[in-house]
Amino acid sequence: MVLLVSSIVLFLAIFAIKVSDKSGIPSLLLFIVLGMVFNVMGIQFDDYIFADKFVTVALMIIMFQGGFSTNWKMAKPVAAPAIIYSSLGVFMTAIITGIFCHYVLKMPLYEGMLLGSIVGSTDYSSVSGILRSKNLNLKYNTAPLLELESGSNDPFAYTMTMIFLSILLGEKTNILLMIVQQVGLGVIFGFLFAYIFYYLIEKTNMSHDGLFIIYIVASSLLVYSFTAFLGGNGFLAVYIYGIYIGNKSYKGKRETVFFYEGLADLMQIGMFFMLGILSDWSEFLRTLPFAFTVMMFMFIVARPLSIYVLGAPFKLKNNQKLIISLAGLRGAAAIAFAVMSVNSGVQVSGEIYNTVFGICVMSLIIQGSLMPSASRKLDMLDPTDTVLKTFNDYQDKSEIGFLQTKIFEDSRWVGKKVKDLNLAFNVIVAKIGRMGKSIVPKGETEILEGDIIVLGGESYFDPTGKGLVEFTVSESHPFYDKKVRDLDLDDKHLIVMIQRASGDIIVPQGDTLIERGDVLVTMNEE
Repeated sequence: MVLLVSSIVLFLAIFAIKVSDKSGIPSLLLFIVLGMVFNVMGIQFDDYIFADKFVTVALMIIMFQGGFSTNWKMAKPVAAPAIIYSSLGVFMTAIITGIFCHYVLKMPLYEGMLLGSIVGSTDYSSVSGILRSKNLNLKYNTAPLLELESGSNDPFAYTMTMIFLSILLGEKTNILLMIVQQVGLGVIFGFLFAYIFYYLIEKTNMSHDGLFIIYIVASSLLVYSFTAFLGGNGFLAVYIYGIYIGNKSYKGKRETVFFYEGLADLMQIGMFFMLGILSDWSEFLRTLPFAFTVMMFMFIVARPLSIYVLGAPFKLKNNQKLIISLAGLRGAAAIAFAVMSVNSGVQVSGEIYNTVFGICVMSLIIQGSLMPSASRKLDMLDPTDTVLKTFNDYQDKSEIGFLQTKIFEDSRWVGKKVKDLNLAFNVIVAKIGRMGKSIVPKGETEILEGDIIVLGGESYFDPTGKGLVEFTVSESHPFYDKKVRDLDLDDKHLIVMIQRASGDIIVPQGDTLIERGDVLVTMNEE
């Protein structure tokens, strides 16, 4: 029964993602509604302990993928305000909301602060999904600012949540020490492990048979668990680790990009559906007016106030600040922190899970639907541009492929100009690497000995899944110690690549000698 329900949920979730991509409706909202529908249909689930463990793992994976997919070159110019908003912005929003809940809504002070902390961060997947599905390339580098802020502010909301949970549980809590420990260890171990694990990537060949993906999964789990074990913020550490290795280039990255995007989507589907099915319709409706009031206060007062006050040193435009304020969508992390609060055993006067649930649902519906129209009315859209990608993004994720070849001393291309290459196929010289530097190729650019020529074109996909055969040459193989031109190959067979035992890739020429241990990739059309 569990497998049947799970398979149905996954199929429905796939269609929900497609709807989200086309409509701009946050996928989080669709998954939550799906879970609530299953709840109404009588499929009950109230295991908060299991949910707590699941959402912790899911958040860790989502945080890593968020860092891994962050384009640091685009984010770097706006890193300062983004980091301020993701740290001090969360703190300020949470405190202002807590004060409002205490003095206006008459919640006990620390319970109000706990609620403000739980909903203090913004949802990366919802913000990013709206920007990309609606092609909202915002002016003044606002899109990367929002993605960096929403991708990095969950750890700070988690730290504040843990602080107020400790206070409500009656534990002796040194708030300053706890903040320093959580954030400090998270930053230190995030960068330390990133350096160590990337060093191992460079020194060790793990690009075969999916071993590299296993390495990334194991290393990210270790970064999170080791940091959390020592009292640091594991979410922050794994996010930093993701940013560091996600902005490096290495073999196996392409497969890792697709794997983690798929895994993060799977974790989001499972987490959002579980959070939806955990909700109690009667409690949800009962707490909805309270949740709506808190959400509107955050939307109109708390978030804009923190954005305007903390953004003052950065001279942001007024329309830019308004869009940043509007983009403060609450989502998955907030509901996950609410689950953690329920499992902590803390006694609160209200129904905290369904209250947080209502805040997030209302935020996604109201703020999410306003983003596209508000961007246009506030003149924040750049109509001549699109959501940008980097050179590596295209290589890692799109149908554009890149090949490189080195120019040797005896090459006939030495001394030629790019315009004289007479490329007969639909490819272009995309880049020239020369003495460790990149050169943008122009028609008059002269090709020199030692240059690395990078060719770009459309990648090929074989719909039949056939055609290539790989085998290793031993001393008893008839190809051993022969040149390619001397091999008995008919018109239907061609050697397209040779990988030496050392790992070097050889493009076969007529005088290329086949050695023992060579892995030959051949094209066979029969």
